[in-house]
Amino acid sequence: MKALSKILMILLIAIGLSGCSSKENASTANADQLNDGKAAPSFELVDLEGNTHQLSDYAGEKVYIKFWASWCSICLAGMNELNTLAGEEQDFKVLTIVSPSSNAEKDSESFAKWFKGVENTSNIQVLLDEGGNMFEQYGIIGYPTSVYIGSDGVLVKRQQGHIGNEQIKEAFGMIQ
Repeated sequence: MKALSKILMILLIAIGLSGCSSKENASTANADQLNDGKAAPSFELVDLEGNTHQLSDYAGEKVYIKFWASWCSICLAGMNELNTLAGEEQDFKVLTIVSPSSNAEKDSESFAKWFKGVENTSNIQVLLDEGGNMFEQYGIIGYPTSVYIGSDGVLVKRQQGHIGNEQIKEAFGMIQ
């Protein structure tokens, strides 16, 4: 019986460590969730330099948003690729959202200090979602999650997990 308990405990730990999910909700965990034509939730967030960004600032433009966390190993492994994407000329804007003091993330001051030490991030625009309100409004269930917004402001889809730059570009090639 003890051996069976140990095996079950190891399996549970392995399953728990297999991703960077910040919430467990298997019934809604879909790698490619499509929206039914609803507008993306509006936001007004501050970046690391103290500048305010609103979704309405990008009206008429396609927007790619990556929700991520400093503690997420999958997120960190994709930072160099994300930095490359953000530095390239695209027909869409690239933003990232981090939720300080929420979902096990550092507070804003600690995050900003930590982020300054991360290499290859000079092109990455980080918006601070204090308390995780946008995390909730966008229906994010784990990190990393990609959000695709069309030029009409419609949230086209959410996609959980690491997405390569070519896949992101391909997706936006089919989005108005």
